[in-house]
Amino acid sequence: MLLLPKLQNLPNTFPIEGAVRIELVEGIPLFRASSTVQERIETLLEKQQNYLLNSEEEQELDLYEEIDDYLSFVNRTVRNLYLTQNQSDI
Repeated sequence: MLLLPKLQNLPNTFPIEGAVRIELVEGIPLFRASSTVQERIETLLEKQQNYLLNSEEEQELDLYEEIDDYLSFVNRTVRNLYLTQNQSDI
């Protein structure tokens, strides 16, 4: 049995709508962060390289990392289910 990771919080800057987009890759739907979310992450990472992030920004970046881990987990699970289903159809 697969256990989904649990997200405790979302960043305050995380948009309620349009935060995630769905792409089809070889017929498999994959969930990706929207360009708005990606831009915010890049802004935080650039700032982190040049300056110190304040505690709110550090927490925000950590929460975005959790979301990325969550989406990666969901994508791997969907892809593995798809591959398993296709192998059993052969």
